[in-house]
Amino acid sequence: MPAPTALLSRLRLVQEAWRRYRDVPSLERFVELAVGVNSFAEFLRHSQATALCHAAHELEQAVLALFDPGVAHPLPETAMTELARHLAALTAQVEAQVKAAAGRPERRQGLTSGDVPAAAPQDWLIGHASERWCALMEQLAHFGSPLRFLRWDDDLPETGASLLLVDLRSLPLPEWRARLAQLRASQPGSRILCLEVRSDFEELHAALAGGADHCLLEGTPLYVLVERILELRQREEPEAGRVLIVEDSRTAGELIRRTLAENAIACEIVQDPRETLPALRRFNPDLVLMDMYMPGCTGVELSRMIRQHPQFLSVPIVYLSAETNVALQVDAMRLGGDHFLTKPFNPVFLNALVRTQIERYRAMRRTMHHDSLTGLLNHTSGKSTLEVLLANLPAEKTGLSVVMLDIDHFKQVNDRYGHPVGDQVIRSLSWLLRQRLRRSDLLCRYGGEEFLIALPHTTPQQAFTIMDRIREDFARVRHPYRDSFFQTTASGGIAGFPTYETADALIQAADEALYEAKRSGRNRLVLA
Repeated sequence: MPAPTALLSRLRLVQEAWRRYRDVPSLERFVELAVGVNSFAEFLRHSQATALCHAAHELEQAVLALFDPGVAHPLPETAMTELARHLAALTAQVEAQVKAAAGRPERRQGLTSGDVPAAAPQDWLIGHASERWCALMEQLAHFGSPLRFLRWDDDLPETGASLLLVDLRSLPLPEWRARLAQLRASQPGSRILCLEVRSDFEELHAALAGGADHCLLEGTPLYVLVERILELRQREEPEAGRVLIVEDSRTAGELIRRTLAENAIACEIVQDPRETLPALRRFNPDLVLMDMYMPGCTGVELSRMIRQHPQFLSVPIVYLSAETNVALQVDAMRLGGDHFLTKPFNPVFLNALVRTQIERYRAMRRTMHHDSLTGLLNHTSGKSTLEVLLANLPAEKTGLSVVMLDIDHFKQVNDRYGHPVGDQVIRSLSWLLRQRLRRSDLLCRYGGEEFLIALPHTTPQQAFTIMDRIREDFARVRHPYRDSFFQTTASGGIAGFPTYETADALIQAADEALYEAKRSGRNRLVLA
């Protein structure tokens, strides 16, 4: 859920845009309102604020239905009344959510060296029998995501929860449909995850239409339940997008920049096409918005030059032009572009297109740099990130510790329980590392069952204290296998900068210390 202050400030921007339009009901003011509403709806979508997102979406649809050159301003009284009604409903939802969140503890965004994680907010599991969910609750507690079990007849706490798990299996469909609707209405700021939903149209439709955000189907394995819940708990607000605007008109470039700024998208404007390549290297954008016709160079020619550089081969390029010739538009996209928008552009559509293109580009880039099993950085990206961290250290004059961590007797785990279970053990360690370490720390699946970890501003002795606590907790995790559980351990080696000055030297020293830990009996850490 978004922070109450951020939620209120975003709402106030929409309310102010509505007030300005009522004072001076012009097309320009209505465009400002439409962009503001669209920006708020997108903010809520990324924040996973389900009921609030629904209310904002209704307001957005009502505004966009009136976003037409043929609609005169001021709007008819009936339309003004309808917009006011939608805005009032959204305002009431936001204010109720802010009031409910007033007593809820904030989650820690990072840990300083030697800290232990702050107590995580407790989410709820609502059902009839806690016994059937004991294993799930135990597993989640290991990874810092405890659940509080509530029966359907219990009173829900006033502070609410960010995530609600709902067991509907013991109720007949008409009854659980009504219960789910009541729960959705009473907990507008919570995400609802329905458990044990049958894979048929009627149940899935009833659950999703009744207010569920996600459904986990009947028979879903325990480790999948744990993984999905942890993913929902750890979801973060995405980093702001970056757009390079190549536009020779200063006025047009500034209009685009202001439009995208409504959605917190950072922009850099290039007026001279010859400055495009240096700007790409410096700004590292997620997308390029380019005019088709510029002095001395067309957009198509510039796109072809950009595509000659491997690092820019997949960066989306969207043309903005008054060109309406479809044949020319097709050629422009064939020769390096990804999309074509004609001027004058609809600002809401421009924002939606830019966000979608950026999300797809980042998703593709993420698959290139992250390990598919754990979601951590892969081997190559981990090493390059460590080199970047080291390059910044001399100016900061602070230390850095590198840890090589390895799961003990992992081959025996695979041989005895099978590779899918072995994969789950690897995931479990990655979850634990994500939960206990800071966002600024480097987490990398270095290969197989081995992890590379870098802790900036941390001495080897501090790293030993932090990692030894994680090692002990990992040894307590009970990994499910059929109708039973098993446990395993991990060993690690630690090396520190500036004793070892390069990435290769740090990794080698930590690796040698890891093997010393293995030779000494495993389930321990050794300092290089």
